Amino acid sequence: MMRDLPSCWPTCPVGGARPNPFGLPVGQIRRVAATPSSGEDGEVDETKRNILKLLAVAGLVGAGAGGLAGGALQYVQPPTIGISAYPKVQLLDADGSPLTVTKVENEYNVETSQDVIFYYPLQNEPNFLLNVYPASGTPNSGGTNGAENVPYGIGTHQSIVAYSAICQHLGCPVPAISFYPPGTCPQTPGGKTFYIHCSCHGSTYDTTNSASNLTGPAVLPLPQVLLETDSAGNIYAYGMRPGSPPVNGHLNTLQGDYGVGATSQLTKETPIILCNIV
Repeated sequence: MMRDLPSCWPTCPVGGARPNPFGLPVGQIRRVAATPSSGEDGEVDETKRNILKLLAVAGLVGAGAGGLAGGALQYVQPPTIGISAYPKVQLLDADGSPLTVTKVENEYNVETSQDVIFYYPLQNEPNFLLNVYPASGTPNSGGTNGAENVPYGIGTHQSIVAYSAICQHLGCPVPAISFYPPGTCPQTPGGKTFYIHCSCHGSTYDTTNSASNLTGPAVLPLPQVLLETDSAGNIYAYGMRPGSPPVNGHLNTLQGDYGVGATSQLTKETPIILCNIV
């Protein structure tokens, strides 16, 4: 394998340094196979081999990093779930039977101490079902014992309404946010003796006027669910009041969880009472 040497070497007058027996630049390694294949010289360029190894390792690292980045993005930006339009959903009473106007007017009124809740339109969006008509009869002249003919109300006295049970300030849900019947607290924000109050930070909402703000720190009203009845008096939720803001914590009220389905059953919560109203 060694190249032929000049006949005068090593006493040749001109010839420079001793020739490299492999004819390669200093620092480059070439391995010679012991038994080269037929038709091949059996030489393997280690420099090229090392470069290919480095490229292969870099590819694996890049793929791994891409997988990790993809996994991280999956948690940073989870897939959006939700529904495309507001469904018409039948409300069921706590016992599972169809909820009717008659049942609501007989079972619930402005003095009901428990929060009556149903979910709509998504499974993580609770709403208050309220009948703000007084149990004793017609509201008094000051409206301190109840109300009738409220915006978007249904029923005999247009007093049955539904509002989001998630506070519009920092998203405290029921029962931290609850309906306070007349006389629950000594304070009367906006002259109201009954209202929805959030015990987290003190926000209050007017149940007789589309859950508009009475006191802060919340600056947006509670989203209002639209209700309707059929000829038998069964109650359905079918949308949100025009102009209602999104439910707190949702880019819009239709996105953020799965839909409730064809029916939504009432549940009852014991409110957290805290008169921190300013």
